Amino acid sequence: MARLKDRPDVELFACLTAIGRLADQRLERAMPQGLSLASLGVLNHLAQWGGAPTPNELAQVFQLSKPAMTNTLHRLEASGFVEITADPGDGRRKRVALTDAGLSVQRAAVIGVRPKLEALRAAFEPRDFDAALPFLRRLRAWLAANP
Repeated sequence: MARLKDRPDVELFACLTAIGRLADQRLERAMPQGLSLASLGVLNHLAQWGGAPTPNELAQVFQLSKPAMTNTLHRLEASGFVEITADPGDGRRKRVALTDAGLSVQRAAVIGVRPKLEALRAAFEPRDFDAALPFLRRLRAWLAANP
């Protein structure tokens, strides 16, 4: 039987999975009550880019299924953090906009996770990140192009 060290591709995905879970847990503990990383990602996107994208556009940005994005958006809407309205140009489409409450909780979440991210940066040299990113970007692009 092949051992994990004999399959660097398998070991890579095992490491990425563990890293993702650990990072998610670490950051979610620092966020305002009831806000998930998925929700923060959407709020960050809306705060940074403005406008009122469609749920489908957001799903594409985050590489999620439309139902998964719809679920996240409904939670954000129920909390008053986004407003979902009919597209004025096409009533069948919806548009998503950040509310003042959404901007406020997004800012609070960013302040909450900042010390965790700063601790991460302090634990490693910038060259470590620089060395890892080119391969990870190529891997991500390949996976996106080869579902």
